[in-house]
Amino acid sequence: MSNSGSTIQARRARDQIRSSPALYKCPRCGRTGTMVLDESSGEQVCNNCGYVASDRIQDLGPEWRSFGRESGQEDRSRIGSPSSLARHDMGLSTVIGLENRDVSGRALQATMKNTLERLRTWDKRSQAHPSLDRNLRQAFSELDRLAEKINAGNTVVEKAAYIYRKAVEKKLVRGRSISEIIAASLYAALRDTETPRNLRDLAEISNIKRGKLAQAYRLLLKEMDLRMPVRDPAKYVSRIASKAGASERTKRRALEILRLAQETNSSAGKDPMGLAAAALYAAAVMEDANQTQKDFAQAAGVTEVTIRNRYKGLKEALTM
Repeated sequence: MSNSGSTIQARRARDQIRSSPALYKCPRCGRTGTMVLDESSGEQVCNNCGYVASDRIQDLGPEWRSFGRESGQEDRSRIGSPSSLARHDMGLSTVIGLENRDVSGRALQATMKNTLERLRTWDKRSQAHPSLDRNLRQAFSELDRLAEKINAGNTVVEKAAYIYRKAVEKKLVRGRSISEIIAASLYAALRDTETPRNLRDLAEISNIKRGKLAQAYRLLLKEMDLRMPVRDPAKYVSRIASKAGASERTKRRALEILRLAQETNSSAGKDPMGLAAAALYAAAVMEDANQTQKDFAQAAGVTEVTIRNRYKGLKEALTM
């Protein structure tokens, strides 16, 4: 390690010692405030009795390299990207770059360029993709596409990748469509993280029939023994209200109606999307808003009959 690197490491260790009161006390003589750090050797020594508490301070800071030392700048950069389950190789593989230049930016000589080309060829051959690797490549490419369309976060994507990898281990993908299983895994991840998306949304963006997608989802639940939380209809209110153009007062009243319905257990076993739409319609009636059952039915993707039936149940719960 260079002198500048040793100095930075010692500075970090010194800051760690100063931020931890337990390190001020000498283990041998018991006096406090006598522990000092020798920045040249990295030793932690007691000034009173000379006891060496540690001869090598460990640097607990983040990994980084400085690429601007020649110009006198300190350009800190993390080494590599974090690993991810949503990558076929978990983001840990490396490849030889295509640029035929050395570290100083000068073009390589012809003999070195030929050697580098042969190295690239053997590097590609050594990373030949077996069937499992090809499967994961295709599946996670589809997962990235679906997650981008449905605006899913990294937590959902990582969870979906984990479920799909477990499905591959149990050989649930064999003989079935990769697109169906990865879409069902994404839906399972959405349900597990309580993200307000329904099966119809996944069917539309994945171009898979809703029945096929539901069948694949039930297969994952059964074979992998997944336990999904009960969906909260209140999380669908904002989405339906935004599509239907409902006011903020209507939305707040709908949330209050759903809260009362949950207290009376009248919402148990009901579809959360239809229940949220019915609560918004009930709130719109109370607020004298100019919106119909058809508006909320189209926004929620349910029928008007569903909203009428749920509306009747909510009215009974409110009059109890």
